[in-house]
Amino acid sequence: MSRSVLVTGGNRGIGLAIAQSFAEAGDKVAITSRNGEVPAELAKYDVLAVRADITDTEQVDAAFTEIEAAHGPVEVLVANAGITKDTLLLRMSEDDFTSVLETNLTGTFRVVKRAAAKMLRARKGRVVLISSVVGLSGSAGQANYAASKAGLVGFARSLARELGSRNITVNVIAPGFVDTDMTAVLSEERRKEIVSGVPLGRYAAPAEIASAARFLASDEAAYITGAVIPVDGGLGMGH
Repeated sequence: MSRSVLVTGGNRGIGLAIAQSFAEAGDKVAITSRNGEVPAELAKYDVLAVRADITDTEQVDAAFTEIEAAHGPVEVLVANAGITKDTLLLRMSEDDFTSVLETNLTGTFRVVKRAAAKMLRARKGRVVLISSVVGLSGSAGQANYAASKAGLVGFARSLARELGSRNITVNVIAPGFVDTDMTAVLSEERRKEIVSGVPLGRYAAPAEIASAARFLASDEAAYITGAVIPVDGGLGMGH
């Protein structure tokens, strides 16, 4: 059956691939982004694009209200929206730190809380949080980003315990380096350096992250909750 699916930050990169994957499977897909536009890649699908800044509680609530009116209560939430402001600790401003946490961690709290209210009433739901291998292993120059992504793990595992009795699963995907616009700006030398540390010897395709999200939202994954699924080519082994 077609489900109501929401992907935050679904206008590009990993979020776009996830939205496309669910749409291809026949689900009713909504995406949020700060511009509220439908990406060209999703134009052939009946995807609902909603403008929402997840750092604003009122915008989050308004987005959910619009989505619920069009598709019904959200049954699958993929919390993907995130930002980076990379710099070394001693150069990192307080705003560099807090703004990343406000979007990546507190923003995720806002959307999950709003979705969970209806999931609890329905006594079912799937929540997938997009973290990062950096949240598990750390990365120089990314203390803010790593802290926000590590926070998602504790958040998800707490909710897995809190919501599990209502048939709501909460899981985390920890991607490694993915071939997106964000990584495309890296120099060829830096890209080679990164790939040299990946056992599979390449970047991930966004569709490979999407496949993991689809699995965690499927009936086959009904007994998986509180898990952190690495999709990183082996980069984060041991974390």
